[in-house]
Amino acid sequence: MKSDRLTPWAAYLVVGVGALIMLAPFYFMFVFATQSRANIFNLPPPLWFGDDLLANLKILTERLPFWRNLGWSLYVALASTALTLLFCSMGGYAFALMEFRFKKALFTLVMATMLLPSFMSMIPTFMIMDALGWIDQHRALYIPGAASAFGIFLMRQFAATAVPKELIEAARMDGCGEFAIYWRIVLPLLKPALGTLGLITFIASWNNFIGPLIVMRSLDNYTLPLALRTLQSPVNTEWGALMTGSAIATIPLLILFAVSSRQLIAGLTAGAVK
Repeated sequence: MKSDRLTPWAAYLVVGVGALIMLAPFYFMFVFATQSRANIFNLPPPLWFGDDLLANLKILTERLPFWRNLGWSLYVALASTALTLLFCSMGGYAFALMEFRFKKALFTLVMATMLLPSFMSMIPTFMIMDALGWIDQHRALYIPGAASAFGIFLMRQFAATAVPKELIEAARMDGCGEFAIYWRIVLPLLKPALGTLGLITFIASWNNFIGPLIVMRSLDNYTLPLALRTLQSPVNTEWGALMTGSAIATIPLLILFAVSSRQLIAGLTAGAVK
């Protein structure tokens, strides 16, 4: 009986220790954002906040068009999220609730693209963007991945369980067109999955480094991860300024995750249990 009481506490202890280990890098990033470069490399390193935040922010804005880069990151992340939700929900609805020739073969082909390593698309992506004249254009960061295989799969699985086929058939019998059915009936029922996919897409786009590295050329057009990378140098890296920029870039994600974590879990588990 006593061991049964201790088991939950032991689990809480393990989870608590794991959470502290996971949160430690974030804590030190915010601490180092308020320290000078000299203080960061002291032994032992500083464990509490310092007084150099404004100085680091000044260095950051002098070395980079930081707020412009932050704005481009926000624009690309929002555009990528909006287009992904639109096209993936359309694709998921079609594969789940519509009948057409080669449906299974097309869905298999879409799923097969998930097996390809991401690095295999780097050279083809650059060649296509160059042929379209989209090098150093932000549209090259959100249009190519607007219909992701993962997003289509997630929407299909959710639509197959959350949208009654009888409702769709009734709407068709009443003369409702396919787009009207999608917009007025299907889309509102997909809100949990849309919230989950939107959160995942926004975070992935916000943190994207390889995509901008391939197609972007000018510092003024860089998104934040690539712009912060330019602060690093072999001999004179301003680590305090770099940590300040990283901390500012992380704050929106922390707020977004704190607000929508329940939505994320609900969307991922929806349809798993009937």
